Formats: sequence, C-alpha cells, structure tokens
Amino acid sequence: MQTARNESGGATAPAASGEASGTPPAGSKFLFDLAGIDLNATLADRTAIEAWNPHRGQMALLDRIVWTSPDMSRSVGATAIRDDAFWVPGHFPGKPMFPGVLMVETAAQLACYVYAKRKGEPTLAAFLRLENCAFRNMVQPRDMFYVLCQDVKYQ
Repeated sequence: MQTARNESGGATAPAASGEASGTPPAGSKFLFDLAGIDLNATLADRTAIEAWNPHRGQMALLDRIVWTSPDMSRSVGATAIRDDAFWVPGHFPGKPMFPGVLMVETAAQLACYVYAKRKGEPTLAAFLRLENCAFRNMVQPRDMFYVLCQDVKYQ
C-alpha cells in the first residue's frame, strides 16, 4: 500500500507529498504510475465500501475508492482528514497529527475492500505482518489522504 497526499511507500510505509497531483515527492516513488487516474473520482463511497468491509463507526476510515485496475490487483482509496476526528484532541494538543497506526489501518481497509471485491463476497481479512514501515511526513486535519494498494500475494 502507498498513499499519494501523505503517501505510504513500499508495501506499508507512509510518506508525504505536498499535493495529490499524482507526482511523487522528491526522493520517493509511488507503487505505480498515477497518470490518467482522476484522484477526485469516486468509484465507491462509504456506503458502498460498507457492503464489502466489516469496519464500522469510528473505525471505518476509508471514505472512498478512487480507482481500481480491471483485475483488482491495484487500487487507490482516499479519506478526508477531519478536524472533528476522535484522535484530534489528544494526538497532539495544538499540533494534531493523523496517527501512523491509523494510516496503516486506512491502507489495510483499502486492501480488505479490493480483496473482498476480487473474491466476489464480503470477507474478513486481516494483516498478519508489517515490514519496513517508515513515516516520512505528518498528515494533519484538512489533508486529503490517498492510499495506493498493489497485490503482493493473492490467495
């Protein structure tokens, strides 16, 4: 998984860029080329995502599916980081930063959605391992957080 405005690199490592332009920040690389992908598109909204993902309430972190490849092996999701999110008052007072664990969880929810869609039925999927995770920049309220997902292994 990877993100585009405040990106995730490698299989699970968040990084950051200044804009959601489809151009990676200097010194980083996206999992795949975003040219031709409309980052403002909505393939599935929160209601449609709920049909495939078990996450509910405050733990439903993914706002929309932006794009999926025809074979469902690559995808882009997005979430608007809101001022009223449950973590804002305490992480950190006066300088709120979207917690890295929630960045990873957002990416996991995109992977879960794509996995279930590819399988053809809602499925409970869980991460078993996280490797080489590095956070390269902060994500703050009013940022649009994009997550890129690419299959490493599908069973």
